[in-house]
Amino acid sequence: MKHIHTRVRARDIHEHDRASTPLELLFDLTFVVAIGSLVAQLAHAVAEGRTAETIAPFIMVFFAIWWAWNQFTWLASAYDPDDVLYRLCVLVQMGGVLVLAAGVPAAFEHQDFAAITLGYFIMRLGLLGIILRAMRDDPETRGTSRRYFVGISVVQVGWLLAVIFNPGEFLVVVFVVLAAGELAVAPWADRAGDLHWHPHHIAERYGLFTIILLGESVLAATLAIQVAVADGVTVELVAVGVCGLVLLFTLWWLYFSEPAGEGLEARRGRSYLWGYGHYFVFASLAATGAGLEIAVEAVGHHGEATPLTVGYALAIPVALFLILLWLLYAPLLDHHVIHPAATVVASVLVLLIPLAAPAIGTVGTTLGITIVCVGLLAVTIRRWSRMRAGVTTG
Repeated sequence: MKHIHTRVRARDIHEHDRASTPLELLFDLTFVVAIGSLVAQLAHAVAEGRTAETIAPFIMVFFAIWWAWNQFTWLASAYDPDDVLYRLCVLVQMGGVLVLAAGVPAAFEHQDFAAITLGYFIMRLGLLGIILRAMRDDPETRGTSRRYFVGISVVQVGWLLAVIFNPGEFLVVVFVVLAAGELAVAPWADRAGDLHWHPHHIAERYGLFTIILLGESVLAATLAIQVAVADGVTVELVAVGVCGLVLLFTLWWLYFSEPAGEGLEARRGRSYLWGYGHYFVFASLAATGAGLEIAVEAVGHHGEATPLTVGYALAIPVALFLILLWLLYAPLLDHHVIHPAATVVASVLVLLIPLAAPAIGTVGTTLGITIVCVGLLAVTIRRWSRMRAGVTTG
């Protein structure tokens, strides 16, 4: 049993064996519903031929989900006394996440962000409670925590005003401005002193969120298979299911091939590029799940999208994931485990394969994309083995 109240001090950035806490893992689970709902919404819209009109809602809603998780993650890495008061503040944030998740369908379909904004507001109450405690208890980092408190509060007021006054056709513009404000808070606050986040803890937290997104992809594909199986199991359905599983496993392997913790520790000043850039990595993984669901629906004859659309619904997010994985780690690492040239070649091939979709069908397209990614993984394993052999010899 933890203390009811302890003094909040910034954690040591060199703390040994710093790992995610059970509370952080529980917090992550509250995002499962929100991500699953968004993936399903995207898949259904593309399958119905409404691809163009889904891009902006997907970008905005996924930003809401990602930023809610992201802000807690970095601040929790710096301030986590794990006492009773802290746990209650996290409980409040979890309640806010669930409200946010309930608002995903309305935001995606009708661009109604009222429930998401309410969820944010509830989350911010818990988060600001933690920051207030840091302001009071830790004079060494008070300047930084004060700026976080002010910045988060001001932007939150902006979200509330946007919902109250309903910007209508200017919604996208207002969203971009407020999202930019959200992203600017951390750099502004850190000018008063670097936030005491732990590099290996942050790397692990991002890895865990990656696993959640991959899990949602498995769930989306499974649900689609359940619907398709109702009409009878076919060879095409089995083939797409197997390819989808192998593809997700391959993307998982590639993501965890690069030593994120070591890179963040060595180049702490480049964390913003890595951390913010993960929005696109995470979004591409979510879209990959939707692409697999669309492919399953296509072979089960439950969608209206053309083979070309189905192919690119999977190829575009996979190619983006591969390219972004290279771009995000380029500033952090001196030597990549995943070969940059091989990454570019694989990404180009993935984007070219759907052009043959009218001839090879959805099964052929999915198989081709999977084979290319497995090939990149094989090159990566070979490269890693040579790098390890060189280290051992040296």
